[in-house]
Amino acid sequence: MAPNIATNTRVSLDELLDFVRPRHRAILLTRRADGGPQGSPLTCGVDDSGRIVVSTYPERAKTRNAKRDGRVSLIVLSDDWNGPWVQIDGTAEVVDSPDSVEPLVEYYRNIAGEHPDWDEYRAAMVKQGKSIIRITPERWGPVATGGFPARLVEGE
Repeated sequence: MAPNIATNTRVSLDELLDFVRPRHRAILLTRRADGGPQGSPLTCGVDDSGRIVVSTYPERAKTRNAKRDGRVSLIVLSDDWNGPWVQIDGTAEVVDSPDSVEPLVEYYRNIAGEHPDWDEYRAAMVKQGKSIIRITPERWGPVATGGFPARLVEGE
């Protein structure tokens, strides 16, 4: 069996968003008050404005941290553990309820499609006090896959 060779593919912003849209597993890295990293595994999507979006609650550490310091990083993973991934650095904006309701509708639509009862969904978002974090991509690494360096595989 041939070994996998690691890859790094540079992509444009449009290509990045096309890569992220079908992938919803990610780890959001925010900064604690002391500057240390805080990581949160989560579900993400892409909104109609090309921002990475995350549904959350105002009490969560990621939400408090993003409000205090909007510099964040997001590592978007493939469903397959060995699949491609990318790190995105950007600026986060937190939108709290009730202003978050329509962005949360867009988030849901873009990830899961149509809800059977949008009035019920909107009411649940208000009742739960849900927030949304919107991340504007500013810098991103190449789309990468793990594996051996090519120098170890060439000329076996």
